[in-house]
Amino acid sequence: MGVKSTFLRRDPEEVKPWAETCGQIRCLIEEKDGAAGEVHHVQIKEAKLHYHKKTDEFYYVIDGQGKMVLDDHEIELHRGVVVYVPRGTKHKAVGDLTVLTVCVPRGVLHDVHELE
Repeated sequence: MGVKSTFLRRDPEEVKPWAETCGQIRCLIEEKDGAAGEVHHVQIKEAKLHYHKKTDEFYYVIDGQGKMVLDDHEIELHRGVVVYVPRGTKHKAVGDLTVLTVCVPRGVLHDVHELE
């Protein structure tokens, strides 16, 4: 017996953005979709320092440059860079960036703990 899968296709241009902790976010794969994780298209200009108790994040920089604060470390970001942010890590991105975030498991929007 096989399990029937439903595929999803979403174009960022067709998803209305809203302001969130990291910037202007477009949820491409959301918690309600039932996938194992979530995928967000985010335009970052002034993110707030925050962490997640239950969610790991992967950031893929689509465009722009800046830096990311991760606990007591700071790393440079530019197009093509991928960053893994384990749950519990205080983080924020700084600069003018467009990123794709993959959040595992789903439910990240209920797991944002702002620190500033």
